[in-house]
Amino acid sequence: HVIVPSRRCSFFTLGYLPDGRQVLEFEAVYTGLPVCSLCLFFETAKLIRKIQTDTYRNIFHSILGGISMSLVEVTKVSRVYQMGEVEVLALRDVSLSIEEAAFVSLVGPSGSGKTTLLNLIGCLDRPTAGEITVDGQKLNDLNRREAANFRGRRLGFVFQNFSLIPVLTASENVEYPLIMVMNRPRDEREKAVKEVLEAVGMWEMRNKRPAQLSGGQMQRVAVARALVGRPKLVLADEPTANLDFKSASMVIRLMRKMKDNFGTTFIFSTHDPRIVGEAEVIYRLDDGKLIGTEQNSGRRQNND
Repeated sequence: HVIVPSRRCSFFTLGYLPDGRQVLEFEAVYTGLPVCSLCLFFETAKLIRKIQTDTYRNIFHSILGGISMSLVEVTKVSRVYQMGEVEVLALRDVSLSIEEAAFVSLVGPSGSGKTTLLNLIGCLDRPTAGEITVDGQKLNDLNRREAANFRGRRLGFVFQNFSLIPVLTASENVEYPLIMVMNRPRDEREKAVKEVLEAVGMWEMRNKRPAQLSGGQMQRVAVARALVGRPKLVLADEPTANLDFKSASMVIRLMRKMKDNFGTTFIFSTHDPRIVGEAEVIYRLDDGKLIGTEQNSGRRQNND
């Protein structure tokens, strides 16, 4: 590892795979406290890393003494809704952890708690009990104004019904959050919009309004809008429910490609078994409970 003469420590390559690929590379911001035996001295660390095997990911966790690498931490979360005199328990003591640059699916039948969990992670609702942390921010600590600011600047959303503004063109829909939420200058907006529309294959359709696009094309525009502010996390609630299987598969593959290109974490909900297999990690919910977790090792290896 190399310690450069500044407040940043660059730590490269614990070893090499037989084919010569680097196993591990990351950077850590450090401020001076010892944490492990490898001369990494830092009090707070924000890790930017590319780890190519699960084996070395586990080694990395042990080296850093349990410092979390997770982008999303959900700890013993429950959500109860009051429906008149009846209490509806939508989530029951759910705990899970999601890493950066992950492609994650929440799976379960209608009423299993998928949308409720997405709403809680996305600052659209608050848990009745438990704690949620996203990108180092405890969401329980945010008031309504702070939650809206966090949601607008740090998260992206893809909705089942696309939620495009009918009177705006594709490019104007993608540009909208950069104007209304982030107040970006015009030249920066134009560059960002072109980049994401080209990435999703919709630049040639940029001047079309939603009514002139197919369902698959509208969802590709919605994905571009979610990514234009470069969030670390995009939440997609049943993004393929209104699409035929061919269009649905294309949208999921597009989301996975954007995950690879931009390093964005995607969490999407679905009950379509044909789409579930595209995820790297699958969380299964039923009746508000997390009933199982699956690692899709074949998908992860294919991506690597």
